[in-house]
Amino acid sequence: MIKQQQTLMLSPYAELYNIVVPKDNMLRQINELVNFDFIYEELKNKYCLDNGRNAIDPIRMFKYLLLKAIFELSDVDIVEPSRYDLSFKYFLGLAPEDPVINPSSLTKFRKLRLKDINLLDMLIAKTVELAIEKEVLKSTSIIVDATHTKARYNQKSPREILQNRAKKLRKAVYGVDESVKFRMPAKNTNDVLTDEIAYCQKLITFIETESGIAQMPKITEPLNLLRETVEDDVEQLRLAADPDARVGHKSADSAFFGYKTHLAMTEERIITAAVITTGEKNDGKQLKTLIEKSQASGMLISTVIGDAAYSEKDNLTYAKNNEIELVAKLNPLITQGARKKEHEFLFNKDAGMYVCKAGHMAIRKARTGKKGINKNQKDTYYFDVEVCKRCPFKEGCYKEGAQSKTYSVSIKSDEHSEQMAFQETEYFKAKSKERYKIEAKNSELKHGHGYDVATSSGLLGMQLQGAMAIFAVNLKRILKISE
Repeated sequence: MIKQQQTLMLSPYAELYNIVVPKDNMLRQINELVNFDFIYEELKNKYCLDNGRNAIDPIRMFKYLLLKAIFELSDVDIVEPSRYDLSFKYFLGLAPEDPVINPSSLTKFRKLRLKDINLLDMLIAKTVELAIEKEVLKSTSIIVDATHTKARYNQKSPREILQNRAKKLRKAVYGVDESVKFRMPAKNTNDVLTDEIAYCQKLITFIETESGIAQMPKITEPLNLLRETVEDDVEQLRLAADPDARVGHKSADSAFFGYKTHLAMTEERIITAAVITTGEKNDGKQLKTLIEKSQASGMLISTVIGDAAYSEKDNLTYAKNNEIELVAKLNPLITQGARKKEHEFLFNKDAGMYVCKAGHMAIRKARTGKKGINKNQKDTYYFDVEVCKRCPFKEGCYKEGAQSKTYSVSIKSDEHSEQMAFQETEYFKAKSKERYKIEAKNSELKHGHGYDVATSSGLLGMQLQGAMAIFAVNLKRILKISE
Protein backbone atom coordinates (compact mmCIF):
# COMPACT_ATOMS: atom_id res chain seq x y z
CA MET A 1 0.00 0.00 0.00
CA ILE A 2 1.21 3.51 -0.76
CA LYS A 3 0.39 6.79 0.85
CA GLN A 4 1.95 10.20 0.43
CA GLN A 5 4.42 10.06 3.30
CA GLN A 6 6.32 13.31 2.91
CA THR A 7 4.71 14.77 6.01
CA LEU A 8 5.83 17.10 8.76
CA MET A 9 8.86 15.68 10.53
CA LEU A 10 8.26 15.27 14.27
CA SER A 11 11.63 14.59 15.87
CA PRO A 12 13.36 16.07 18.93
CA TYR A 13 16.56 16.08 16.84
CA ALA A 14 15.20 17.84 13.72
CA GLU A 15 16.85 21.12 14.74
CA LEU A 16 20.22 19.47 14.02
CA TYR A 17 19.53 19.98 10.31
CA ASN A 18 19.54 23.76 10.72
CA ILE A 19 22.92 23.53 12.45
CA VAL A 20 24.84 21.08 10.24
CA VAL A 21 23.15 21.46 6.80
CA PRO A 22 23.83 25.06 5.69
CA LYS A 23 21.62 26.99 3.30
CA ASP A 24 24.22 26.73 0.51
CA ASN A 25 24.38 22.91 0.75
CA MET A 26 23.54 21.51 -2.70
CA LEU A 27 21.09 18.92 -1.41
CA ARG A 28 19.22 21.52 0.66
CA GLN A 29 19.08 23.75 -2.43
CA ILE A 30 17.70 20.93 -4.59
CA ASN A 31 15.03 20.20 -1.99
CA GLU A 32 14.00 23.85 -2.05
CA LEU A 33 14.16 24.06 -5.85
CA VAL A 34 12.13 20.97 -6.79
CA ASN A 35 8.68 19.87 -5.68
CA PHE A 36 9.09 16.10 -5.94
CA ASP A 37 5.37 15.42 -5.70
CA PHE A 38 5.39 14.79 -9.47
CA ILE A 39 7.16 11.49 -8.73
CA TYR A 40 4.29 10.38 -6.51
CA GLU A 41 1.73 11.34 -9.17
CA GLU A 42 3.67 9.45 -11.85
CA LEU A 43 4.17 6.26 -9.83
CA LYS A 44 1.00 5.93 -7.73
CA ASN A 45 -0.60 3.56 -10.25
CA LYS A 46 2.36 1.20 -9.72
CA TYR A 47 1.28 0.61 -6.10
CA CYS A 48 -1.81 -0.67 -4.35
CA LEU A 49 -3.51 2.38 -2.83
CA ASP A 50 -5.71 0.70 -0.18
CA ASN A 51 -4.36 -2.72 0.72
CA GLY A 52 -1.27 -4.36 2.21
CA ARG A 53 1.74 -3.11 4.13
CA ASN A 54 2.93 0.46 3.65
CA ALA A 55 5.51 0.74 0.89
CA ILE A 56 8.65 2.83 1.19
CA ASP A 57 7.84 6.33 0.02
CA PRO A 58 8.47 6.42 -3.79
CA ILE A 59 9.77 9.99 -3.54
CA ARG A 60 12.37 8.83 -1.03
CA MET A 61 13.35 5.91 -3.29
CA PHE A 62 13.66 8.27 -6.24
CA LYS A 63 15.86 10.58 -4.18
CA TYR A 64 18.16 7.66 -3.38
CA LEU A 65 18.61 7.11 -7.12
CA LEU A 66 19.26 10.80 -7.60
CA LEU A 67 21.96 10.69 -4.92
CA LYS A 68 23.52 7.76 -6.79
CA ALA A 69 23.66 9.85 -9.96
CA ILE A 70 25.02 12.94 -8.21
CA PHE A 71 27.75 11.19 -6.26
CA GLU A 72 28.44 8.26 -8.62
CA LEU A 73 28.03 5.51 -6.01
CA SER A 74 26.64 1.97 -5.93
CA ASP A 75 23.40 1.04 -4.15
CA VAL A 76 25.29 -0.17 -1.09
CA ASP A 77 27.63 2.82 -1.08
CA ILE A 78 24.79 5.35 -1.24
CA VAL A 79 22.70 3.71 1.50
CA GLU A 80 25.58 3.35 3.97
CA PRO A 81 26.44 7.09 4.30
CA SER A 82 22.73 7.90 4.55
CA ARG A 83 22.90 6.30 8.02
CA TYR A 84 25.13 9.05 9.40
CA ASP A 85 25.39 11.88 6.82
CA LEU A 86 22.79 14.40 7.97
CA SER A 87 22.73 16.20 4.61
CA PHE A 88 21.66 12.89 3.01
CA LYS A 89 19.02 12.28 5.70
CA TYR A 90 17.70 15.80 5.33
CA PHE A 91 17.46 15.37 1.55
CA LEU A 92 15.69 12.02 1.93
CA GLY A 93 13.11 13.45 4.35
CA LEU A 94 14.30 11.25 7.23
CA ALA A 95 14.58 12.25 10.87
CA PRO A 96 18.18 12.06 12.19
CA GLU A 97 17.36 8.93 14.21
CA ASP A 98 15.42 7.13 11.42
CA PRO A 99 16.72 3.82 10.00
CA VAL A 100 17.64 3.57 6.31
CA ILE A 101 16.50 1.16 3.60
CA ASN A 102 18.08 -2.13 2.61
CA PRO A 103 20.11 -1.56 -0.61
CA SER A 104 18.22 -4.41 -2.31
CA SER A 105 15.07 -2.25 -2.18
CA LEU A 106 16.58 0.02 -4.83
CA THR A 107 16.91 -2.87 -7.28
CA LYS A 108 13.21 -3.76 -6.74
CA PHE A 109 12.20 -0.13 -7.13
CA ARG A 110 14.02 0.16 -10.46
CA LYS A 111 12.63 -3.10 -11.84
CA LEU A 112 9.06 -2.95 -10.52
CA ARG A 113 8.14 0.71 -10.07
CA LEU A 114 10.06 2.44 -12.87
CA LYS A 115 9.20 -0.14 -15.52
CA ASP A 116 7.24 1.19 -18.54
CA ILE A 117 7.69 4.82 -17.47
CA ASN A 118 9.30 7.30 -19.84
CA LEU A 119 11.47 8.65 -17.04
CA LEU A 120 14.03 10.23 -19.39
CA ASP A 121 11.63 12.62 -21.12
CA MET A 122 9.67 13.28 -17.91
CA LEU A 123 12.70 14.35 -15.88
CA ILE A 124 14.20 16.47 -18.65
CA ALA A 125 10.86 18.22 -19.18
CA LYS A 126 10.66 18.90 -15.44
CA THR A 127 14.08 20.57 -15.37
CA VAL A 128 13.33 22.62 -18.49
CA GLU A 129 10.10 23.76 -16.83
CA LEU A 130 12.09 24.75 -13.74
CA ALA A 131 14.69 26.59 -15.82
CA ILE A 132 11.99 28.60 -17.60
CA GLU A 133 10.22 29.29 -14.29
CA LYS A 134 13.47 30.53 -12.69
CA GLU A 135 14.19 32.62 -15.83
CA VAL A 136 17.57 30.99 -16.38
CA LEU A 137 16.62 29.64 -19.82
CA LYS A 138 16.32 32.47 -22.31
CA SER A 139 18.01 31.36 -25.53
CA THR A 140 16.20 30.02 -28.59
CA SER A 141 19.17 27.95 -29.78
CA ILE A 142 19.98 24.34 -29.06
CA ILE A 143 23.31 22.57 -29.53
CA VAL A 144 23.21 18.91 -30.58
CA ASP A 145 25.78 16.14 -30.25
CA ALA A 146 26.15 12.50 -29.21
CA THR A 147 28.28 10.89 -26.52
CA HIS A 148 29.09 7.21 -26.14
CA THR A 149 28.85 4.97 -23.09
CA LYS A 150 30.66 1.65 -22.92
CA ALA A 151 28.68 -1.43 -21.97
CA ARG A 152 29.24 -2.56 -18.41
CA TYR A 153 30.19 -6.07 -19.50
CA ASN A 154 32.75 -7.28 -22.03
CA GLN A 155 34.33 -3.90 -22.72
CA LYS A 156 37.34 -5.21 -24.65
CA SER A 157 37.60 -4.03 -28.24
CA PRO A 158 37.39 -6.62 -31.05
CA ARG A 159 41.12 -6.19 -31.62
CA GLU A 160 41.89 -6.84 -27.94
CA ILE A 161 39.79 -10.02 -28.03
CA LEU A 162 41.71 -11.25 -31.07
CA GLN A 163 45.05 -10.37 -29.48
CA ASN A 164 44.21 -12.28 -26.29
CA ARG A 165 43.07 -15.39 -28.14
CA ALA A 166 46.04 -15.34 -30.50
CA LYS A 167 48.34 -15.00 -27.48
CA LYS A 168 46.77 -18.04 -25.78
CA LEU A 169 47.22 -20.05 -28.97
CA ARG A 170 50.87 -19.08 -29.32
CA LYS A 171 51.52 -19.89 -25.67
CA ALA A 172 49.98 -23.35 -26.11
CA VAL A 173 52.14 -23.96 -29.17
CA TYR A 174 55.31 -22.85 -27.38
CA GLY A 175 54.50 -25.31 -24.61
CA VAL A 176 54.63 -28.11 -27.15
CA ASP A 177 57.49 -26.93 -29.36
CA GLU A 178 59.27 -23.67 -28.55
CA SER A 179 61.39 -23.85 -31.72
CA VAL A 180 58.25 -23.00 -33.73
CA LYS A 181 58.41 -19.49 -32.25
CA PHE A 182 61.00 -18.33 -34.77
CA ARG A 183 59.00 -19.48 -37.81
CA MET A 184 55.64 -17.96 -36.83
CA PRO A 185 54.16 -15.01 -38.80
CA ALA A 186 55.21 -11.56 -37.56
CA LYS A 187 52.72 -10.11 -35.07
CA ASN A 188 50.58 -7.14 -36.04
CA THR A 189 51.91 -3.98 -34.37
CA ASN A 190 49.29 -1.37 -35.32
CA ASP A 191 45.77 -0.61 -34.04
CA VAL A 192 43.90 -1.44 -37.27
CA LEU A 193 41.35 -4.20 -36.71
CA THR A 194 41.54 -5.55 -40.27
CA ASP A 195 45.31 -5.99 -39.93
CA GLU A 196 44.82 -7.90 -36.68
CA ILE A 197 42.30 -10.19 -38.40
CA ALA A 198 44.74 -10.77 -41.28
CA TYR A 199 47.51 -11.69 -38.81
CA CYS A 200 45.21 -14.16 -37.00
CA GLN A 201 44.33 -15.80 -40.30
CA LYS A 202 48.04 -16.23 -41.10
CA LEU A 203 48.66 -17.66 -37.63
CA ILE A 204 45.82 -20.19 -38.04
CA THR A 205 47.08 -21.26 -41.48
CA PHE A 206 50.66 -21.63 -40.21
CA ILE A 207 49.67 -23.84 -37.26
CA GLU A 208 47.33 -25.98 -39.38
CA THR A 209 50.18 -26.73 -41.82
CA GLU A 210 52.92 -27.20 -39.19
CA SER A 211 53.72 -30.93 -38.97
CA GLY A 212 50.79 -32.23 -36.94
CA ILE A 213 50.72 -29.56 -34.19
CA ALA A 214 47.10 -28.65 -34.89
CA GLN A 215 45.94 -32.18 -34.05
CA MET A 216 47.35 -32.10 -30.53
CA PRO A 217 44.60 -31.77 -27.87
CA LYS A 218 46.47 -28.95 -26.10
CA ILE A 219 46.47 -26.90 -29.33
CA THR A 220 43.03 -27.79 -30.70
CA GLU A 221 40.96 -25.79 -28.20
CA PRO A 222 42.71 -22.37 -28.51
CA LEU A 223 43.06 -22.88 -32.28
CA ASN A 224 39.35 -23.53 -32.73
CA LEU A 225 38.45 -20.60 -30.49
CA LEU A 226 40.58 -18.18 -32.53
CA ARG A 227 39.26 -19.58 -35.82
CA GLU A 228 35.68 -19.22 -34.62
CA THR A 229 36.34 -15.64 -33.50
CA VAL A 230 37.68 -14.66 -36.92
CA GLU A 231 35.07 -16.54 -38.95
CA ASP A 232 32.03 -15.42 -36.96
CA ASP A 233 33.19 -11.80 -37.07
CA VAL A 234 34.34 -10.21 -33.84
CA GLU A 235 31.24 -8.08 -33.36
CA GLN A 236 29.05 -11.18 -33.01
CA LEU A 237 31.11 -12.22 -30.03
CA ARG A 238 30.46 -8.85 -28.39
CA LEU A 239 26.70 -9.18 -28.55
CA ALA A 240 26.62 -12.12 -26.15
CA ALA A 241 27.42 -10.10 -23.01
CA ASP A 242 24.87 -7.30 -23.34
CA PRO A 243 22.01 -8.16 -25.72
CA ASP A 244 21.24 -4.52 -26.51
CA ALA A 245 24.74 -3.03 -26.75
CA ARG A 246 26.31 -2.64 -30.19
CA VAL A 247 29.66 -1.72 -31.66
CA GLY A 248 30.00 1.94 -32.61
CA HIS A 249 32.96 3.79 -34.09
CA LYS A 250 34.80 6.79 -32.65
CA SER A 251 37.27 6.88 -35.55
CA ALA A 252 38.32 4.66 -38.46
CA ASP A 253 40.60 2.65 -36.18
CA SER A 254 38.83 2.76 -32.80
CA ALA A 255 35.52 1.33 -31.74
CA PHE A 256 33.44 1.00 -28.58
CA PHE A 257 30.83 -1.52 -27.48
CA GLY A 258 27.81 0.08 -25.87
CA TYR A 259 25.34 2.91 -26.34
CA LYS A 260 24.98 6.45 -27.62
CA THR A 261 23.17 9.32 -25.94
CA HIS A 262 22.10 11.97 -28.43
CA LEU A 263 21.68 15.30 -26.64
CA ALA A 264 20.15 18.72 -27.25
CA MET A 265 21.29 21.53 -24.96
CA THR A 266 20.67 25.27 -24.75
CA GLU A 267 23.41 27.89 -24.78
CA GLU A 268 22.85 28.18 -21.01
CA ARG A 269 23.91 24.49 -20.83
CA ILE A 270 20.50 23.09 -19.89
CA ILE A 271 19.82 19.74 -21.58
CA THR A 272 16.40 19.91 -23.27
CA ALA A 273 16.18 16.49 -24.93
CA ALA A 274 17.94 13.14 -25.11
CA VAL A 275 17.61 10.02 -27.23
CA ILE A 276 19.46 6.92 -26.04
CA THR A 277 20.27 4.37 -28.73
CA THR A 278 22.57 1.45 -29.34
CA GLY A 279 26.15 2.34 -30.26
CA GLU A 280 25.98 1.95 -34.02
CA LYS A 281 23.19 4.46 -34.67
CA ASN A 282 23.84 7.48 -36.88
CA ASP A 283 23.93 10.90 -35.14
CA GLY A 284 22.24 12.90 -37.87
CA LYS A 285 19.12 10.71 -37.94
CA GLN A 286 18.21 11.80 -34.40
CA LEU A 287 18.03 15.55 -35.14
CA LYS A 288 14.28 15.77 -35.83
CA THR A 289 13.47 13.83 -32.63
CA LEU A 290 15.77 16.04 -30.54
CA ILE A 291 14.15 19.20 -31.89
CA GLU A 292 10.60 17.94 -31.33
CA LYS A 293 11.37 16.68 -27.81
CA SER A 294 12.94 20.03 -26.94
CA GLN A 295 9.86 21.84 -28.19
CA ALA A 296 7.59 19.48 -26.23
CA SER A 297 9.59 20.39 -23.10
CA GLY A 298 8.72 24.06 -23.63
CA MET A 299 11.64 25.32 -25.74
CA LEU A 300 11.19 27.83 -28.55
CA ILE A 301 13.78 26.96 -31.18
CA SER A 302 15.04 29.24 -33.93
CA THR A 303 18.57 27.84 -34.35
CA VAL A 304 20.19 24.41 -34.10
CA ILE A 305 23.98 24.12 -33.78
CA GLY A 306 25.80 20.89 -34.60
CA ASP A 307 28.71 19.33 -36.45
CA ALA A 308 28.79 18.02 -40.01
CA ALA A 309 26.91 14.83 -39.07
CA TYR A 310 23.69 16.87 -38.84
CA SER A 311 23.97 18.57 -42.24
CA GLU A 312 22.57 15.73 -44.33
CA LYS A 313 19.97 16.62 -46.90
CA ASP A 314 16.88 15.48 -44.95
CA ASN A 315 17.88 17.65 -41.98
CA LEU A 316 18.44 20.71 -44.15
CA THR A 317 14.98 20.24 -45.66
CA TYR A 318 13.35 19.70 -42.26
CA ALA A 319 15.00 22.79 -40.79
CA LYS A 320 13.97 24.96 -43.73
CA ASN A 321 10.35 23.73 -43.62
CA ASN A 322 10.18 24.52 -39.90
CA GLU A 323 11.90 27.93 -40.18
CA ILE A 324 14.90 26.80 -38.15
CA GLU A 325 18.43 27.86 -39.01
CA LEU A 326 20.75 24.84 -39.04
CA VAL A 327 24.28 25.87 -38.11
CA ALA A 328 26.06 22.72 -39.28
CA LYS A 329 28.85 22.77 -41.83
CA LEU A 330 28.29 20.89 -45.04
CA ASN A 331 30.29 17.75 -45.55
CA PRO A 332 30.19 16.49 -49.14
CA LEU A 333 30.58 12.95 -47.86
CA ILE A 334 27.23 13.27 -46.08
CA THR A 335 25.24 15.82 -48.02
CA GLN A 336 25.25 14.39 -51.53
CA GLY A 337 21.92 14.74 -53.25
CA ALA A 338 21.09 11.40 -54.84
CA ARG A 339 23.08 8.52 -53.40
CA LYS A 340 21.54 5.07 -53.70
CA LYS A 341 20.44 2.87 -50.79
CA GLU A 342 20.84 5.81 -48.38
CA HIS A 343 18.99 3.96 -45.61
CA GLU A 344 21.24 0.90 -45.91
CA PHE A 345 24.55 2.77 -45.80
CA LEU A 346 25.05 5.47 -43.16
CA PHE A 347 28.02 7.78 -42.77
CA ASN A 348 30.03 7.67 -39.55
CA LYS A 349 31.51 11.13 -39.07
CA ASP A 350 34.14 10.07 -36.52
CA ALA A 351 35.61 7.35 -38.70
CA GLY A 352 35.01 9.16 -42.02
CA MET A 353 33.59 5.93 -43.48
CA TYR A 354 30.24 4.43 -44.43
CA VAL A 355 28.72 1.63 -42.37
CA CYS A 356 26.39 -0.96 -43.91
CA LYS A 357 23.11 -2.01 -42.26
CA ALA A 358 24.86 -5.03 -40.74
CA GLY A 359 27.14 -2.65 -38.85
CA HIS A 360 30.30 -3.34 -40.88
CA MET A 361 32.48 -0.35 -41.69
CA ALA A 362 34.28 0.25 -44.99
CA ILE A 363 38.02 -0.41 -44.76
CA ARG A 364 39.21 2.21 -47.27
CA LYS A 365 38.01 4.79 -49.79
CA ALA A 366 39.15 6.34 -53.08
CA ARG A 367 37.97 9.39 -55.05
CA THR A 368 37.45 9.37 -58.82
CA GLY A 369 36.24 11.89 -61.42
CA LYS A 370 37.24 15.36 -62.58
CA LYS A 371 37.76 18.20 -60.13
CA GLY A 372 36.18 21.64 -60.45
CA ILE A 373 32.90 23.50 -60.07
CA ASN A 374 29.86 21.55 -61.30
CA LYS A 375 32.08 18.53 -62.03
CA ASN A 376 30.78 15.33 -60.53
CA GLN A 377 33.21 13.22 -58.51
CA LYS A 378 32.64 9.99 -56.68
CA ASP A 379 33.93 8.59 -53.43
CA THR A 380 34.08 4.81 -53.57
CA TYR A 381 34.11 2.92 -50.26
CA TYR A 382 35.57 -0.60 -50.14
CA PHE A 383 34.25 -3.22 -47.71
CA ASP A 384 35.96 -6.38 -46.50
CA VAL A 385 34.65 -8.94 -48.98
CA GLU A 386 35.37 -11.83 -46.60
CA VAL A 387 32.96 -10.28 -44.10
CA CYS A 388 30.39 -9.69 -46.86
CA LYS A 389 30.51 -13.38 -47.84
CA ARG A 390 29.34 -14.35 -44.34
CA CYS A 391 26.92 -11.44 -43.82
CA PRO A 392 23.28 -12.38 -43.03
CA PHE A 393 22.15 -9.41 -45.18
CA LYS A 394 24.26 -10.29 -48.24
CA GLU A 395 21.26 -11.09 -50.47
CA GLY A 396 20.74 -8.14 -52.80
CA CYS A 397 23.92 -6.49 -51.51
CA TYR A 398 26.83 -8.85 -52.19
CA LYS A 399 27.00 -10.72 -55.50
CA GLU A 400 28.11 -14.30 -54.95
CA GLY A 401 31.65 -14.84 -56.21
CA ALA A 402 32.49 -11.12 -56.45
CA GLN A 403 36.03 -10.22 -55.46
CA SER A 404 35.07 -6.83 -54.02
CA LYS A 405 32.17 -4.98 -52.44
CA THR A 406 32.00 -1.21 -52.90
CA TYR A 407 29.59 1.65 -52.27
CA SER A 408 29.92 4.85 -54.31
CA VAL A 409 28.78 8.36 -53.46
CA SER A 410 28.42 11.21 -55.94
CA ILE A 411 29.85 14.51 -54.75
CA LYS A 412 27.83 17.46 -56.07
CA SER A 413 29.18 20.77 -54.84
CA ASP A 414 26.24 22.82 -56.18
CA GLU A 415 23.51 20.77 -54.41
CA HIS A 416 23.40 22.94 -51.30
CA SER A 417 24.05 26.45 -52.45
CA GLU A 418 21.80 28.03 -49.83
CA GLN A 419 23.57 26.30 -46.96
CA MET A 420 26.96 27.09 -48.50
CA ALA A 421 26.03 30.77 -48.59
CA PHE A 422 24.71 30.60 -45.00
CA GLN A 423 28.04 29.14 -43.86
CA GLU A 424 29.79 32.32 -44.91
CA THR A 425 27.62 34.64 -42.80
CA GLU A 426 28.83 36.19 -39.56
CA TYR A 427 25.82 34.74 -37.75
CA PHE A 428 26.79 31.18 -38.75
CA LYS A 429 30.40 31.73 -37.70
CA ALA A 430 29.42 33.23 -34.35
CA LYS A 431 26.93 30.48 -33.53
CA SER A 432 29.41 27.75 -34.53
CA LYS A 433 31.65 28.89 -31.69
CA GLU A 434 28.97 27.83 -29.17
CA ARG A 435 29.31 24.13 -30.05
CA TYR A 436 32.17 23.52 -27.60
CA LYS A 437 29.69 23.84 -24.72
CA ILE A 438 28.07 20.49 -25.42
CA GLU A 439 31.43 18.75 -25.53
CA ALA A 440 32.08 20.09 -22.03
CA LYS A 441 28.65 18.81 -20.95
CA ASN A 442 29.46 15.36 -22.33
CA SER A 443 32.67 15.42 -20.30
CA GLU A 444 30.77 16.42 -17.15
CA LEU A 445 28.37 13.51 -17.59
CA LYS A 446 31.21 11.04 -18.06
CA HIS A 447 33.71 12.20 -15.50
CA GLY A 448 31.37 13.68 -12.91
CA HIS A 449 28.46 11.24 -13.05
CA GLY A 450 29.92 7.92 -14.23
CA TYR A 451 28.40 8.13 -17.70
CA ASP A 452 31.46 6.65 -19.42
CA VAL A 453 30.39 3.11 -18.46
CA ALA A 454 26.86 1.66 -18.19
CA THR A 455 25.86 0.69 -14.65
CA SER A 456 23.66 -2.19 -15.83
CA SER A 457 22.95 -4.33 -18.87
CA GLY A 458 20.37 -3.46 -21.52
CA LEU A 459 18.89 -0.40 -23.19
CA LEU A 460 16.26 0.12 -20.48
CA GLY A 461 18.96 0.24 -17.82
CA MET A 462 20.91 2.73 -19.92
CA GLN A 463 17.82 4.92 -20.27
CA LEU A 464 17.32 4.95 -16.49
CA GLN A 465 20.97 5.82 -15.96
CA GLY A 466 20.70 8.61 -18.53
CA ALA A 467 17.50 9.98 -16.97
CA MET A 468 19.03 10.27 -13.51
CA ALA A 469 22.39 11.64 -14.68
CA ILE A 470 20.80 14.31 -16.93
CA PHE A 471 18.30 15.28 -14.21
CA ALA A 472 21.23 15.72 -11.80
CA VAL A 473 23.39 17.84 -14.13
CA ASN A 474 20.42 20.02 -15.10
CA LEU A 475 19.52 20.68 -11.46
CA LYS A 476 23.14 21.54 -10.66
CA ARG A 477 23.26 23.90 -13.64
CA ILE A 478 20.01 25.65 -12.66
CA LEU A 479 21.38 26.18 -9.13
CA LYS A 480 24.65 27.51 -10.54
CA ILE A 481 22.99 30.05 -12.82
CA SER A 482 20.54 31.09 -10.09
CA GLU A 483 23.33 32.06 -7.64
